[in-house]
Amino acid sequence: MRRLVRFLKPYRWQVILGPAFKLIEAIFELIVPLVMADMIDIGVVNRDVSYLWQRGGLLVLLGVVGLASSLTCQTMASHASQGVGTDLRKSLFHHINTLSWRELDRFGTPTLITRMTSDINQMQTAVAMLIRLVVRAPFLVIGAVIMAMRIDLTLSLVFVAIVPLVSLVLYIVMSRSVPFFKTIQLKTDRVAMITRENLSGARVVRAFRKQGSETDRFDEACDDLADNAINIGKLNAVLSPFSFLILNFGIVAILWFGGQRVDAGHLSQGEVVAFVNYMTQILLALVVVANLVVIFTKAAASASRINEIFDTKPSIDDAGKVEVKPVHEASRISFRKVDFAYYQGADNALRHIDLEIPVGATVGVIGGTGSSKSTLVQLIPRLYDATAGQVLVDGVDVREYPLDQLHAKIGMVPQGNLLFSGTIRSNLCWRKPDATDDELWEALRVAQAEEFVREKGLDAPVAQGGANFSGGQKQRLTIARSLVGNPEILIMDDSSSALDYATDAALQKALHCLDPRPTVLTVSQRVSTVRRCDVIIVMEDGEIVGRGSHEQLLDDCPTYQEICASQMKGEEAKA
Repeated sequence: MRRLVRFLKPYRWQVILGPAFKLIEAIFELIVPLVMADMIDIGVVNRDVSYLWQRGGLLVLLGVVGLASSLTCQTMASHASQGVGTDLRKSLFHHINTLSWRELDRFGTPTLITRMTSDINQMQTAVAMLIRLVVRAPFLVIGAVIMAMRIDLTLSLVFVAIVPLVSLVLYIVMSRSVPFFKTIQLKTDRVAMITRENLSGARVVRAFRKQGSETDRFDEACDDLADNAINIGKLNAVLSPFSFLILNFGIVAILWFGGQRVDAGHLSQGEVVAFVNYMTQILLALVVVANLVVIFTKAAASASRINEIFDTKPSIDDAGKVEVKPVHEASRISFRKVDFAYYQGADNALRHIDLEIPVGATVGVIGGTGSSKSTLVQLIPRLYDATAGQVLVDGVDVREYPLDQLHAKIGMVPQGNLLFSGTIRSNLCWRKPDATDDELWEALRVAQAEEFVREKGLDAPVAQGGANFSGGQKQRLTIARSLVGNPEILIMDDSSSALDYATDAALQKALHCLDPRPTVLTVSQRVSTVRRCDVIIVMEDGEIVGRGSHEQLLDDCPTYQEICASQMKGEEAKA
């Protein structure tokens, strides 16, 4: 939690002045019982109405000034807590964006969302309570004891007995409930994960009629979360009854022994009332302290989860790298003895990859499910780094490139066809923010998307995730986005799966006619998509088991033969 203190520095004046104003309010609260004692002992006993009015006016003044101090503190606390939360959320989001896919895979999207929202909300609450109550509550406890001792040292021994008892109850309850807080955050992550899976996969759930089983799974996660929350609730439910029981015993003791002290002439009736007020203030302040322990314990658990992200260093970092000069005589893309594993200790997803792709070549990558086709092309833009060996672009190891320079060369169409809320124009301009309308329309023409975009124009709205477009339209728009800016390398990762054969063929033809012609890598399950490529790479179990033209592979690659046989009739495959 200490490492997050840096986010408080811009709000140091609020952190300093806020508690100071709250301290003023607490001081006035400690004065109020003394004023009330005077009103009883002097105004009521002597029936001095003017004195009662005078002291009543003082109480009103104390209340108004206390209210003003409290409101000032609340404003400062709100400003500081919201500011810290906003700065922390921005910093965390920025750091997450620096992480590679390897680190993102390790955390998972649901827990990152929970940490960005729920955990940071816990930190905001902690900051607000830090300013509002951390000074006030302990000060009230100590101040009330001191004020009681000023009135009568003997009767204040009741406080000496009561305060440790209440503190013991608080300690027992807190020590048993604190371990549940981190567990609750983990259970919240699970609920978020199941929610996200079912919302993003709603069509699949309905297609397989799994609403019932998914509802049961969600109910189970919610019940598990609720059970942990109930356990904490049960423990905290003990707090108030026991605390008020002790308070009532304390008040009875004050009235009993205070009455005897009044009879002996050592105390006045007003002072006994002041004692009761101080007892109430102490109890309420101790309950606040207990709640602060809960809040800061939750915040500590959240801070640990947030720091876990900040402590995760990106495995792919280009800090301090300068622009490199390509080797023009080299191949456009080279894989040299490349191995890759998703995490340390895992089996290699890619093994012994040696591959040379010349400038302007069109390369198809095909293979069965799980053959690591997508993994192969993801090494080129450094979405992952090779575990062993080298991946080179224009004769330079991709790890030597600044990421901006590398990504400027590459247009990538990933799986998923993700569009962002905004307009068609805002989505197309991701690679080149200053792209002209002519450039955008040219990209749309090549991607076979010009016809449906012309109807509403470039500024037509795009709903979240592109929900207002069909699957094929989204796919063509993502292809167009990658073409804007004329990339030297175009990677299409199963990006035509939603296109009909005629549209796919038109797309492949348009790509071949581009000038200057990019080096194109097309990952696909379809033989029809890759058969016209200059070279086809056949993948199986993370290895290259065949390379060559469509006709060559039909003659000497059993894996390719099986794929063709499963998709095409014999004569059609040879055509």
